[in-house]
Amino acid sequence: MNSTLTLDSRTQELLQQYRQLLPIYEQMVEIISEKLTEFFAEAGIIVAAVEHRVKKENSLAGKLQLKGSKYNSVHDVTDIVGIRVITFYTDDVDKVASVLERLFEIDWENSIDKRKAHEIDSFGYLSLHYICRMPESTYTDPKQPELNQIRFEVQMRTVLQHAWANMNHDTGYKSGVEIPKVYKRNLSRLAGMLELVDDEFSRIRHELADYRRQVQSLVASGNLSEVLLDGDSFQSYLQIGPFDALTRRIASINQAEIQQVNLSPFLRLFENMGFKTLGDIDALVKNYFEAAYQIACFQIGLTDIDILSSSVAPQNLCTAYILKNGGGCKELKQMLDTLSGPSDGNEAMARFLMEQTKDLPFMNQ
Repeated sequence: MNSTLTLDSRTQELLQQYRQLLPIYEQMVEIISEKLTEFFAEAGIIVAAVEHRVKKENSLAGKLQLKGSKYNSVHDVTDIVGIRVITFYTDDVDKVASVLERLFEIDWENSIDKRKAHEIDSFGYLSLHYICRMPESTYTDPKQPELNQIRFEVQMRTVLQHAWANMNHDTGYKSGVEIPKVYKRNLSRLAGMLELVDDEFSRIRHELADYRRQVQSLVASGNLSEVLLDGDSFQSYLQIGPFDALTRRIASINQAEIQQVNLSPFLRLFENMGFKTLGDIDALVKNYFEAAYQIACFQIGLTDIDILSSSVAPQNLCTAYILKNGGGCKELKQMLDTLSGPSDGNEAMARFLMEQTKDLPFMNQ
């Protein structure tokens, strides 16, 4: 670079060291990113992004011009290799940090938690910064011992903090150019709003997790009438196999094999039928068990069907419920449309179901 002609000899020496190590730096960012991605997957941590960069020579030269006297060698510059982990939630920053603590050696003296800052305009810069070194237990290459010697920086922050930092940078807010106070005030207000949103996302996430645990506990205890019907509660309910006994009994008609399928589409059907709690579905199973079995006997009793879908039980329960409560072809078609999507054939199938079931014992009870 031509600008090196104006740099002092110490800075030029450090830049020469940088150039010699540049292939190692570029190898490091790839290895570190790969290791982090692997460990996040193993730990079940979902992150928005893992970014990496090697500091450009011009950028390093500028830093050395300002602070070069504090560095004995280029190894003392800890942010030439930089990694940024962007999380969705504030509490995931600490989870990411725990992964780093297991994966790398942390230079605690030079690491910094900027989240402890309390300035009103500091939101976008509330990152957790770790200075790390990669131990041989994580990765080693005998031909490249520098991989285990060079320190690097990992920044951890949320998506909103990352977005704010980028937006704030674009406004020139940190460029050193003074901007009118009204704009500073508006930026600070926005920073406060984003910080509240960040905290609110985490709060809602915790509350949802608590709700799911409560639902699972109520389902396991059998207090189904206390559990409102929704996506989370229905999935918990399906885990206890509420339709399994009926499915097995229907399969026994022909000694058929049961093919398990996704029963999630029945949630919308149950909601359309006016069910409000898991107790309503549980009552459906108890009250219409025999009727659903009678429908199955008529449908497959004289056939050689040897494979049955696990959806046969809840569908027959719904069919029996609709018919027993005064529904007809229209309601049966709506059921079929809900489960498999609107189709011209569903009306014919609904009429067929009406014909099949009109003389069954449960219709006359």
